[in-house]
Amino acid sequence: MKRSISAIIILLLVITCKVEAQNSKVTLSGLVRDTKNKSVLPFVNIRLTTNDSIFVAGTISGEDGRFVLPDIGSGNYRLSLTSVGYQSGSQEILVGQLSSFLDLGNLELVPDEKTLAEVTVTAKQEIVSNRMDKKTFNVADNISQAGGSVLEAMKNLPGITAGQDGKIQLRGSDKVMILIDGKQTALTGFGGQSGLDNIAASAIEKIEIINNPSSKYDANGNAGIINIIYKKEKKDGFNGKIGLTGGLGALWIKKENYPTIRPQYQATPKINPSLSLNYRKGKINLFFQGDDLYTKTLNKNEFVDRFYDDGDVVKQQTKRNRTTNIVTVKTGADWLLNNNNTVTISGLFSSEKILDRGDEPFFNGNLSERRRLWQFLEDELKTTATASLSWQHKFKQPGRVLSAGFNYTYHRENEQYFFTNILPAYTGLDSFKLLSDEHVADLNLDYVHPLKYGRFETGVKFRRRTIPVNMQFKPGLNSPLDASAGGDANYKETIPAIYGNYIFESNKFEVEAGLRVEYVNLDYYVNPNHPTYKSSGYNYTQPFPNLRLAYKLNDNNKLSLFYNRRVDRPNEVDIRIFPKYDDAEIIKVGNPGLKPQFTNTFEFGYKTNWNEGYLFSALYHKRMDATITRIGSVVPGSDIIYNIFQNAGKSYNSGVELMVSQKVSPWMTLNLNLNGYQNIIDSFTVVNQYPVGNVFTASKEDIFSGNVKLNGLFHFGKLLDAQLTAIYQAPDLVPQGKTFSRFSIDIGVKKGIQKGKGELFLNATDIANTLNLKKEVRGNGFRYISTDYYETQVFRLGYSYKF
Repeated sequence: MKRSISAIIILLLVITCKVEAQNSKVTLSGLVRDTKNKSVLPFVNIRLTTNDSIFVAGTISGEDGRFVLPDIGSGNYRLSLTSVGYQSGSQEILVGQLSSFLDLGNLELVPDEKTLAEVTVTAKQEIVSNRMDKKTFNVADNISQAGGSVLEAMKNLPGITAGQDGKIQLRGSDKVMILIDGKQTALTGFGGQSGLDNIAASAIEKIEIINNPSSKYDANGNAGIINIIYKKEKKDGFNGKIGLTGGLGALWIKKENYPTIRPQYQATPKINPSLSLNYRKGKINLFFQGDDLYTKTLNKNEFVDRFYDDGDVVKQQTKRNRTTNIVTVKTGADWLLNNNNTVTISGLFSSEKILDRGDEPFFNGNLSERRRLWQFLEDELKTTATASLSWQHKFKQPGRVLSAGFNYTYHRENEQYFFTNILPAYTGLDSFKLLSDEHVADLNLDYVHPLKYGRFETGVKFRRRTIPVNMQFKPGLNSPLDASAGGDANYKETIPAIYGNYIFESNKFEVEAGLRVEYVNLDYYVNPNHPTYKSSGYNYTQPFPNLRLAYKLNDNNKLSLFYNRRVDRPNEVDIRIFPKYDDAEIIKVGNPGLKPQFTNTFEFGYKTNWNEGYLFSALYHKRMDATITRIGSVVPGSDIIYNIFQNAGKSYNSGVELMVSQKVSPWMTLNLNLNGYQNIIDSFTVVNQYPVGNVFTASKEDIFSGNVKLNGLFHFGKLLDAQLTAIYQAPDLVPQGKTFSRFSIDIGVKKGIQKGKGELFLNATDIANTLNLKKEVRGNGFRYISTDYYETQVFRLGYSYKF
């Protein structure tokens, strides 16, 4: 087996990973003046040519002496200026790779004296961005995951590991900030991430992975940022796209149930109709995107063997049959007031209805005695509404922009749990209800000033966020619920921030230096009757610098060095004081005493391009202080394991990422992504307060982990394309333990029809039905091994039509 895996990895190293390149277009501008009296010169002829005199673009200066040349590709050019009564002037121009707008400043013409001095600028853009801090992927290119959720679409992307819990890891860390169209919303979370499996991939244009964010982004998220960009048509007139996807999952049972419980879901249906509309005419652009994602899923089928130091063994299964219906609508309008001012108003509404029907039997070590059966029904409704208003003012100098925006988000989480607690001596009926309302208001002001060799960015942001939560327990006969731990709590967060970011570029060197300063004040009110926790909170004023240094060896080779400092603030669910009973004997509880985790990141990158491919490589190192993690512990006289968030001290993540793409033939491109990293968690000691005080001590842990992803893209002609994706995930660290390796293969094919306006696709995920999540956890007085055989194999068929 080891030899086979080694052979696979060696084979994969020979092949490669494609990321769709994007053409960079730059707007050049300048101001023409008389060299003697400095007056502006109108109606000067401007001509841009290549070095071998091929015409590229031309214009004349306006009455104010200013000219603009839009949509210029990267490269070396000659700019020529001619005007009656003045000697012609010319200069060399190098369009580089950092700014979309380049200001050449004052260009002076003199009668019969001398030519103008030379000017040099810079720019170039690819999927691995020019600054090597961002990667951009078109969702439409991901054939093998078409028709699913954004979470499923992401699992093929470089450096990302997708889990069944609705979360992802980026380079081995789940501390990822998720944005939608560049903004945080409750749909994907304001602290950590959430809800990625609630967004239909059919609504998304592209996904950006930003490993080294600049200071203009919020400082939260040590692993980086993922920006999900919704579709928005730019063509004039009325146009749109309609689509329908259907599918089936869980066609075969991976592992049979333990005795005496209800059947697990099979042949689970998936239906996703979608519609996008756009109308652009004159100064108005109207847009609409709607999706309905209905699924039945074997969301969890986890088998756990628990071993205690007193010799007791407990075997349990947690089976969760889930029915989900998610309706999402995004709509808005762009209004071009004039050539310099644009107002955009938009809104997003999402309603997610979840019904979970679950069984959790508990047996002795040889399955001869059922000690307990815990059956539950979760009825949950999540409602999200966001409203955004933005204004953008473009000055006469192209690239000089002032933007202001206000965003408001409301998110309601309405959960009801009903439990049947069946023991040999009695049956108890228990329930609880949780109601959480999240209100978030963000105000932003940003300014960009183009310079001769780069640009300067600055801005301010203010956030106010409140989350009142109420949990009501309704215990039944001999209830195991901790009813005294219910009540209400209120999360209040205030964050003002200011940033500045300077970008400089010359022929060989690039510098980007920024600083963001944030003040954070968090108050967490706890019901004074709570038996364990009291009101808490924290505040700080901290700097978050970023620095990027780059050296261009030549047009095809570039080196970059990054540094940034970021923070992971505990989210409200991390400090939520109410025990969560989705597992009857492994219970999750928050910790209001949790403090922020700070991270320093260093990265060295290298990018090279050749005729039919490219290579991107990065070495990175992260140092985390006050690492946030869950700690499992038991208390005397009980088998229940309590998983509680704690600050575990220092941890480290060091690794290497490789992305290679090669066009092997006109009909085949192979793409490879390798990501390997060393995870280290130093020894630490913490005190768990719930349900009673107990001390947990852990020794130092480390492991080398990573993943390999191979994408084969095949273009057979006649609008027929196919994709094959293979993913291998190595064992990795989890709190107090490790996960085991896993492997999957996905395939997909699509065919353009109706003269390219229509498209059919067929795909299958985890075609061998081998993917499962296995982990081992050790604590003081216990250990357990769990394997989750949740639904991973899904077949989908879809159709879409553009009009």
